[in-house]
Amino acid sequence: MKKLIALSLVLVLAVMAIACEPKTNEPTATQEPSATEEVTQTAEPATTTEPAAATNGATELLVNIWAAFDESQKFAVAGGDAENAVMDAPGAFSTADAEALDATLAVPADAAAYIDEAASLMHMMNANTFTAGAFHVKDAANQAAFVEALKTNVLNRQWMCGFPDTLVIYTIGEYVVSAFGEATNIENLKANIVTAYADAALAAEENLAA
Repeated sequence: MKKLIALSLVLVLAVMAIACEPKTNEPTATQEPSATEEVTQTAEPATTTEPAAATNGATELLVNIWAAFDESQKFAVAGGDAENAVMDAPGAFSTADAEALDATLAVPADAAAYIDEAASLMHMMNANTFTAGAFHVKDAANQAAFVEALKTNVLNRQWMCGFPDTLVIYTIGEYVVSAFGEATNIENLKANIVTAYADAALAAEENLAA
């Protein structure tokens, strides 16, 4: 609940910051253009190329997987970390905070160095009902080691707010997608992940409730 409140507050603050941002580039009606401005206004506009927007492939993976869920299978979700809080969708998760990676997505501190990109999608009311993470592994040679470290860390966790039923870990190219939660939610993810990505390969599946 504290995490939900924190995510909500971060989102509200971000919206307020955007809404309250002053507009500094609009001249007043009485402002006379300077000589430099007059020259600029009469000159031919230069051709410019807009820089490409930053992308996060891990977030895109979870967005596409979540989009494959039928509306009847969906539930209230939130994504991202404290700096990238997103409601009702996946969000980017910083790889710089090893403690948060472990606490939220079960990435052990000694395996955080394997990845350079992450994203999360969690059940809004109870993370143990559904938590999914997507990770880009910097070196393909370390993908198996990352999967094993992630699986071991989940199996060794002491759970609060109830045990999740199942853990699954998939590889999709250079990425790893993990999810743990209630059995029906995980079964839905298993069906929808291969719908979204035909090359998704099941790397691990564990019964956590046994």
